[in-house]
Amino acid sequence: MSFGFPWGLLALGALAPLVAAYFLKRKQKPVVVSALFLWRTPRPRAEAGPRFERFTREASLLLEALAVVAAALFLADVRLGGDARTRHVVLVVDGSLSLSARGTDGRAVLEKVREAAARRVEEETATRVTVLVSGTVPRVLAGPEAEPSQALAALESFRALGADHDVAPTLLWAQELAGPGQEVHFLTDASPGEGVAVPEAVRWTALGEPRDNVALVSAWRRDEGSTAQVTLRVARFGAGPEETEVHVVARPGPGAKAGTERRERVRLPEEGAVTLRFTFEDAGDVEVSLPPDVLPEDGQVRLPPAPERPVRVVIAEGLEAPVRSALERFLAVAPGVELMPGEGALVVGPRGSDARLTVGAGGAVRTYVGPFFSEKNHPLLDDVQLGGVRWAAGAEAPPGRALMTVGEGVLLSEDEGRVHLNVDLTRSNVQRTPAWPVLLGNVLREARRAREGFIQRQYPLGEPLTVVTRAGARYSLVGPGGAHPLFGVGALSLPPPEAPGRYALERESEPVDAVEVLPLDARESDLRGRGAGDLPARVVAEAQDHGASEGRARWPLWGLLAALLADFHLTRRREVS
Repeated sequence: MSFGFPWGLLALGALAPLVAAYFLKRKQKPVVVSALFLWRTPRPRAEAGPRFERFTREASLLLEALAVVAAALFLADVRLGGDARTRHVVLVVDGSLSLSARGTDGRAVLEKVREAAARRVEEETATRVTVLVSGTVPRVLAGPEAEPSQALAALESFRALGADHDVAPTLLWAQELAGPGQEVHFLTDASPGEGVAVPEAVRWTALGEPRDNVALVSAWRRDEGSTAQVTLRVARFGAGPEETEVHVVARPGPGAKAGTERRERVRLPEEGAVTLRFTFEDAGDVEVSLPPDVLPEDGQVRLPPAPERPVRVVIAEGLEAPVRSALERFLAVAPGVELMPGEGALVVGPRGSDARLTVGAGGAVRTYVGPFFSEKNHPLLDDVQLGGVRWAAGAEAPPGRALMTVGEGVLLSEDEGRVHLNVDLTRSNVQRTPAWPVLLGNVLREARRAREGFIQRQYPLGEPLTVVTRAGARYSLVGPGGAHPLFGVGALSLPPPEAPGRYALERESEPVDAVEVLPLDARESDLRGRGAGDLPARVVAEAQDHGASEGRARWPLWGLLAALLADFHLTRRREVS
């Protein structure tokens, strides 16, 4: 049972004078009758003045008391069980990393958001609360329609570590959960910028303040053999310190006895970022940190070993000697290549074979010097420059979609994952130009990306993860937020992770590959545009007042009416003496 207007229970005070009236008897005038049979129900009569005595009409008193109780329950807006009045409040909390920034008072914005959320729940006298977290992928933190204590407890354990994102999808979702005419509370650290359309039912509350900040905006590690190369970019946002110290610690790897520690003092430009590069031998995890400031989260990263995944290559029989020689020279110096057969190996074969890469010319051979036309957006042709190339190709076009042409000749095509190179190296000079290693390097890169696992070892915050899976197996992504099953085969683009950290790909509960998501986002590290403000909802108040007067329980009125009718039926007969 609940009451929408508890003050209505004051009407129960009418029971006191009602009961007192039944104890108080008054003097009655004698009534003369012509026959005794007209005296139906003899009643004792007070002989003198008003006095108290035991009343004799208990049924009438009970019915009138029930009428008073029914009226009080109606005024108090009583609700029973599923009919109990509920007040549903929908809160949207910004999940961006900038909410972890500290203000001038040393408190994080997220702490202020928690306090504001608790105040809103109390002010709205909420009985049900839904908490959404905005992000690149919106999610439910509590609810839908959870108990207020549970919702606030979930908010206490929440950490804001997300990337910069558009909040509109989350606000629209919140409106659907709140219902028509109901207010949605959005708690963030910045007022809406120009051109941002705020839904009319959203109350936008900003609790941040502008601050200067120094942050890592990118970090990258690449391992070649026992050598680890680390590249960092540090930026200053605002009028902060002109210099900072970068502290890098390389933990010892499997073949090292001790780690390496380096400190470098760098001068920060007013705009842009400064780039630093470090090289370590036999390094395990590399930890990078900046001096603590208003947002410590963007000044610390951990870079685990990121060796390039090897690609197995098989040179099939039937290739012409110049082709085999040119391929072997390239593969001898290409990093991450293993010349051995195995599952998923890149097979290079002659024209007409079922190899993944075929090299050879068919039909009459003609030499071209340009102009060459290619699909610049195709990954196989990245940075392939054909200036000064003399290309000899066969008149018979290879199968599949043409990627590079000259006149009517097709020089390179792709057919269901297979690449066909229409070239006669005995009459061409392409193998002696930079275009040859770049083209083959792109082929190896795409073959590496087609391998099971992640296509790279580090991802910045807010970037989708790309992972390759095989058919006939069950995969899951395990990270800080738990395990999530993956559906699909081949190259999958997964939504950006909710939080930074280590994410592992598991096949049938066995680890296959891992990736590190770094808490770096230059837009979130720039705190100069943060501030405080409260933008009220524009069309909610009238709708809420209208809704508050509707839906009052009617059954107490029916109870009141029934009690009055029963009492009237009981007392309508005149008392005679």
